[in-house]
Amino acid sequence: MAVKKNDSYQKLKNDLSAGTLGQVYVFHGEETYLREYYLGEVKKKLVPAGFEEFNYHRLDGKALSIQALAEAVEALPMLSERTLVVVTDCDLFKLGEEQRGKLIELLSDFPPYCCLVFVYDLIFYKPNKVMKKLLKAMEEHVQVVEFPAQGTGDLLNWIGRRFKALGKEIDKQAAEHLIFTCGGLMTGLVPEIEKIGAYARGKQVTIADINAVADPVLDARVFDMTNAITANQYDRAAVILGDLLKEQEEPILILAAIGKEIRKIYTARIALDNGKDKYWLMELWGMRSDYPAKLLMNVAGKTTAAWCDDAVKMCQKLDRRMKSEKGIDSEGELKLLLTRLGTKRA
Repeated sequence: MAVKKNDSYQKLKNDLSAGTLGQVYVFHGEETYLREYYLGEVKKKLVPAGFEEFNYHRLDGKALSIQALAEAVEALPMLSERTLVVVTDCDLFKLGEEQRGKLIELLSDFPPYCCLVFVYDLIFYKPNKVMKKLLKAMEEHVQVVEFPAQGTGDLLNWIGRRFKALGKEIDKQAAEHLIFTCGGLMTGLVPEIEKIGAYARGKQVTIADINAVADPVLDARVFDMTNAITANQYDRAAVILGDLLKEQEEPILILAAIGKEIRKIYTARIALDNGKDKYWLMELWGMRSDYPAKLLMNVAGKTTAAWCDDAVKMCQKLDRRMKSEKGIDSEGELKLLLTRLGTKRA
């Protein structure tokens, strides 16, 4: 019987510890670091070193036939109790009717000596409820394990352990700043932590260390841009925009990030004007930490509701133009938008 989505991640961890891994899995979710980590743990548990050629099979799912999959699944293990078959990016619910039927047969009579993992990497896992027979077979025989972005508490603890392994320490505020600057996915944080750890001179990692060498995600850079505008630092905002354009960030994506950030500032301004606190803002935007909420409240304190309203409308107007007008100078229009936002603040 398949495990409920909410329980599957913990069950996988428990089964790895107990040596009771199941037969068929789907691994998916945005936290690729965890997905690859646990795929590696499954491999270590099932495939003896030196016998990978016989007991470990990786298949590309894009042009995979269920016949080829069945052959890999039914291959007997050599000097091992089980084999491991990993299929990457096979959209199970887009298989043709004949292939779906063969997959259902395979799942219904699956060899006990094999563990099969369908990995969704470049495509999303999205069950199709119309395909009732396949869905039923998946529910009965497959454990679907999602690896979502981790909660703030778990992520902070993990960041602390990563820095400790490098002989460094980091306090909560600096760790939260790291998440805000580089995003909340472990996959992206790993190289940043390595880089910051190598750069930091003292044992204690500081916010200054992070700012010196970390590569901020687009949202963090746009936050710095809008923060500069609200602080009447137009030149700094223009430099940030210029850097983004030089790095060939798509103007429409930059505009979308600016519009989203200004909407957040507007809601923070509404919160301030109506006696709401940071927790109201966190709930509204689904924030996992109060760190970005506090930053937004601080930025909103430099604005007025009227400025926020005008800024939102300007972004919406330019968004419509970029999407509908042919031959528009998107980069020039972004620079003009920044000038207008800055002029409104003057």
